[in-house]
Amino acid sequence: MLDGKKVLFSGMQATGNLTIGNYLGALKNWVKLSDEYMCFYGVVDMHSITVRQDPAELRKRARSLMMLYIAAGLNPEEACIYYQSHVSAHAELAWILNCFTYMGELNRMTQFKDKSAKHADNINAGLFTYPVLMAADILLYQADVVPVGIDQSQHLELTRDIAIRFNNIYGDVFTIPDIYLGKAGAKIMSLQDPTKKMSKSDENPNASIYLMDDEDTVMRKCKRAVTDSEGIIMYRDEQPGLKNLIDIYCACKDVTPDEVVKEFDGQGYGVLKEAVGNAVNDLLRPLHDNYKKLEQDKAYVDQLIKNNAEKASYYANKTLRKVQKKVGFPERPR
Repeated sequence: MLDGKKVLFSGMQATGNLTIGNYLGALKNWVKLSDEYMCFYGVVDMHSITVRQDPAELRKRARSLMMLYIAAGLNPEEACIYYQSHVSAHAELAWILNCFTYMGELNRMTQFKDKSAKHADNINAGLFTYPVLMAADILLYQADVVPVGIDQSQHLELTRDIAIRFNNIYGDVFTIPDIYLGKAGAKIMSLQDPTKKMSKSDENPNASIYLMDDEDTVMRKCKRAVTDSEGIIMYRDEQPGLKNLIDIYCACKDVTPDEVVKEFDGQGYGVLKEAVGNAVNDLLRPLHDNYKKLEQDKAYVDQLIKNNAEKASYYANKTLRKVQKKVGFPERPR
């Protein structure tokens, strides 16, 4: 607990372009959680380099992601929004936790297998130990809860196992984090292949709506979305493309699928697609306005980056010093 609140940690990688799936499934909920929890939201740029990145592009994307967090409604005076690479305790704790993590545990991580297959020319040690750095991210801030998707739940289980193992040896050092089980965010699928999730790294630009897409682009992508030949607006698994469009509309307008089916009963897919495009544009317009203001106030953003790095480091170092003492590292001169 910090300041009388339970602690929540989450973060996103500074790669690719955020989609409305990222916003509706995670970022929108983060804003609500900031009232209930003491929140640490990292731009996890250290994780990004397990795959080769263009340095200038990575810096640009990291700053853009930081501004998108704020533009989406996160208050940087309340939630701690920071660059992972600006808090050296992440790397220091990760090394210690590596020594309490078994090779067999890391060998079982499905994401390592998936990413190794995609990047066969760069199967590096960082890719293998990525879950340990993720454990350090979470445990540094004594997080009580972590909102994660299905693809990261295995990593959170490993984090719990490492924390319990360490505590069994050295006493009550780490808080054992739980998966956040609040209201699930919308699961948004690809507009071109509704059997898979909308991705910020999809090679087909028409498959994803990016948060910084202009209004014409959003509308064009919605109108090109894959549906079916039935021509009847129903909300069912047998019509995945149509179901996905309804899910997007529901998330943007805060209505139920039944209400959408009733609203568009007897109308064609074209009418629904245009309505979805308008709903997405209405949702993103305030975010775009806020982002443009941040872009124009470099000094304000720079000061936030500095202040929040110091705030994150303060809390992270409290945990790190405790861990270093427990494992027997020499005390640092004051």
